[in-house]
Amino acid sequence: MKSIQLSTLAALALLSACKPAAPEAPPAEMPQGKAPSAETQKGWITMFNGKDLTGWKDNGETPGSFTVEDGVIKVGNGRAHLFYAGIDGNASFKNFEFKAKVKHMPGSNSGLYIHTQFQETGWPDAGYECQVNSTGHKDPKKTGGLYAVKDVLDTAPVGDDEWFDYSIKVEGKHIVISINGKVTTDWTEPEGWDPATALKNMAGRKLSEGTIAIQAHDPKSVVYYKDLMIRPL
Repeated sequence: MKSIQLSTLAALALLSACKPAAPEAPPAEMPQGKAPSAETQKGWITMFNGKDLTGWKDNGETPGSFTVEDGVIKVGNGRAHLFYAGIDGNASFKNFEFKAKVKHMPGSNSGLYIHTQFQETGWPDAGYECQVNSTGHKDPKKTGGLYAVKDVLDTAPVGDDEWFDYSIKVEGKHIVISINGKVTTDWTEPEGWDPATALKNMAGRKLSEGTIAIQAHDPKSVVYYKDLMIRPL
């Protein structure tokens, strides 16, 4: 009787060992409508949410110069500047990569300032302007140049009313601007650079640290921006 009981127990133990393991619980799903944050995508930070200008500060020099239409930033109406403030209101970058999609309409002028600071009126004094300018605008300094420092002259590298990729990389004293993946400006700020003497009325044109600003240039210019992202280096 005892040996039968032992045999039964052994058989039960063998059956238990052979029983398939319970399937593992599936990984938790991302909440509906959510995606991995830009911060997790190789360090890129999304600067524009596609809905409103949260994280940006308009200096209001010409009211209504910056609006959001169909998920993009529309720039027009007159001179003003839109400064990136970030979530905490104190966004500042030294070494970074920036990228955006841009579209300028015929005869339109705009710009992207780097290493700049909030300013209530006028063209920003601090930092450099990376030019955004249609071939048809009267200013000969065109898209892809570093304004008044290393210019792309007379003809823009892209046409009007078409989206193009605009990239800026700043590392140390080195600035590289690329349009649709092609380098249009490659410039290194010289040692002892003094913009007060090297440039006319642009004493603040030097690398230091600061934020990004979008320029609204004049009442006739209309330029669009979307997919703005930045990655500190």
